[in-house]
Order: sequence, then C-alpha cells, then structure tokens
Amino acid sequence: MIRTTLCFASVLALQVALAGTAGAAEMAKAVLSDPDGKEVGTVTLTAVPTGVLLNAELTAFPEGTHAFHIHGTGKCEPPSFKSAGGHFNPEEDQHGLENPAGPHAGDMPNINVPANGKLHIEVMNQMVSLPGLLEGEGTAIVVHEKGDDYVSNPAGDAGPRIACGVINE
Repeated sequence: MIRTTLCFASVLALQVALAGTAGAAEMAKAVLSDPDGKEVGTVTLTAVPTGVLLNAELTAFPEGTHAFHIHGTGKCEPPSFKSAGGHFNPEEDQHGLENPAGPHAGDMPNINVPANGKLHIEVMNQMVSLPGLLEGEGTAIVVHEKGDDYVSNPAGDAGPRIACGVINE
C-alpha cells in the first residue's frame, strides 16, 4: 500500500512539473506599440496541434482595415519599425494569401478596426509553430496602415507600419 501511494505521488508530481513546463513553452506574447512608443495592444500566441492561435486585444488603433502580419526579425525600433524586417517566410514563398506561389508563413487576414479603436480577434496561423517564431533573432507582430491586397510582393501594398511588438516567451 505504501509503495502504491508513493508511486502515485511521484507520478502526480511529475505530471504537475511537466504541465508547468509545457504551459510556459507553449505560449508567447507581443506588446504592440505605435511609432511614438505608446502601448496600443497585446497579442498572445498559443501553440496548438495545427499551428499557432493568435489572440489580439487592440486598444488604440485607427479605424479601418489594416494588414496584420508576422515579420521575420524580433526588433521593433520606432518610428518606422523597419527593424522587424520582411514577413516571416522560412519557405521563401511569394507574398499573399491569394497568390498561387504564396503565401509567406507570416501572411494573415486583414483586421477591421471599428471607430472606437478597440478590437478583440483570434487568428489561427497553420503555417507557423511557436518554437519556429522564437528561434534565432525571433519575430514580431506588425500592423500596417492599410489593408493587405493579398497578392502584391513583397508586402501586399499595405503601407507604413503603424504598430509593432516583439514576440517573447
């Protein structure tokens, strides 16, 4: 009886330890800032069996349609955010969700922000993995001034970058 109890307790302790480790490794977050350095939202990324679920909570964005992308470098130096590099594109595909030779892994659907500047969305990206987004120089979430046209190279004619956040574990 004592051996069974000790064995059960050890297994339970191991399960708790593994669950704590797995949870930390399966989530990441990006805090979005505008070109003036003001925080304008957050994106929580959760690893799921088929990719990464992005849960965005935008708090102060201009009204309208905006491109929403993952960029290939984990740097967000204002005011242009060019330091985030181009779209995350490990397969070296062409840009665009509607491009037969695309899309980049970082291409995602446009977002539509209402007049109050607040938006909560969930986006599933099946072309990425959380470990892949955190490797090397890391990656960043970038929101552009205009919507992505889903075909033009290299970035969908989406205009300047208006918000950026480095993806961190």
